[in-house]
Amino acid sequence: MRKTITAKQAAFLLPLFLLLAVFALYPIVSSAIYSLFDYRTNDQQVAGLYTSGNFNAPLFTEDCGYINWFLEDDITLLSEADQEELRAVMEQVDTLSAQYAELTDVTKISKAEATQITSDVEQIRTIIQAVYARNADVSFYNGWDKLNTIFTEMDSCLINSNFTGLAAYGKLLSDTRFFRSLRSTAIFTVISVSLELVFGMALALIMNQAIKGIGGIRTTALIPWAIPTAVSALMWSYMYDGSSGVVAKIFTDIGLIASPELMLLSASGAMTAAILADVWKTTPYMALLLLAGLQIIDKVLYESAKIDGAGPVKTFFRITLPLLKPSLLVALLFRTLDAFRVYDLIAVLTGGAQGTETLSIYAYKLMIAQNNYGYGAVVVLTMALCVGIIAFVFVKVLGAEIVKDD
Repeated sequence: MRKTITAKQAAFLLPLFLLLAVFALYPIVSSAIYSLFDYRTNDQQVAGLYTSGNFNAPLFTEDCGYINWFLEDDITLLSEADQEELRAVMEQVDTLSAQYAELTDVTKISKAEATQITSDVEQIRTIIQAVYARNADVSFYNGWDKLNTIFTEMDSCLINSNFTGLAAYGKLLSDTRFFRSLRSTAIFTVISVSLELVFGMALALIMNQAIKGIGGIRTTALIPWAIPTAVSALMWSYMYDGSSGVVAKIFTDIGLIASPELMLLSASGAMTAAILADVWKTTPYMALLLLAGLQIIDKVLYESAKIDGAGPVKTFFRITLPLLKPSLLVALLFRTLDAFRVYDLIAVLTGGAQGTETLSIYAYKLMIAQNNYGYGAVVVLTMALCVGIIAFVFVKVLGAEIVKDD
């Protein structure tokens, strides 16, 4: 029977809801907003979230000052007629710059005003270029090339809207790199979790035995899980090293790989290396979750099965496995979600090379390495959707009860 939460109980839960809002909901909402824009911090034109035309007034006034500064150096080498023409242009540049001198940030601008600025700048550019073209034989201090660079930068002061809506999601459907990353993530998740389930079950059954020294066995078995992932990945990278790695040498000696160098330099070797490292690291965690489920099974059931003549195998499949199903599904859920979001292990071990680039690695490269936060947010949200689907399958379809009503 479900109980209604009172106002006093809700007040105690309020800090939890606030923490969830700040650390869970806010990043999701921010990512959803970023995904609607072509937001890249390494490009002046799209270095913000712009839903309408904008104008970078500080950069524009700065460029106007550079134009007159360069012209001031070159004007003395021209004839009087050309000097008068450039003086008039310099006054026009000062007038144009003065209109926006008080603006200290990127501001919204109307389409008509943007058109007028473009027209004025183009008129100034045409006149200056014509003067330099007529004096091509003169060795200027700056010359048209430098001034043209300034005009090119001025063009970027007018910033168009970078709102793309759902276009980035359409781009994702044709992104072959995304699907390769999804495939690598799925392979890593399925194989590593499957192996961890088998080994974790065996380890849990051993740790559940009432034998002398079982406490030491349990403590020793949990050591790999206690080691930070980055440290364990670095440790395994040394053992996989093609020149001196012990694991790479053993695999070569038994014929699993042709040479030690292929352990991390081939697609199959690198993925195998990542899976082995993950299985070693997180099998104790799986075993711990399964051990908790084994501890609550009534021992009388085993005694009855033994009296009825049931062997260990039959007892496992008829008693242990059915009664362990809730704990088993929860353990699989936690490990599947964790493996699907893997980042640190792959980042340290292979850096995503040789076919081991997972969705987390791909999203990191987009957002941090390439400063493409818009499209990176799309990949992150898609990965969150995949995680949600996995959780739904385990909870609703397979019936994994994470929290019971009673």
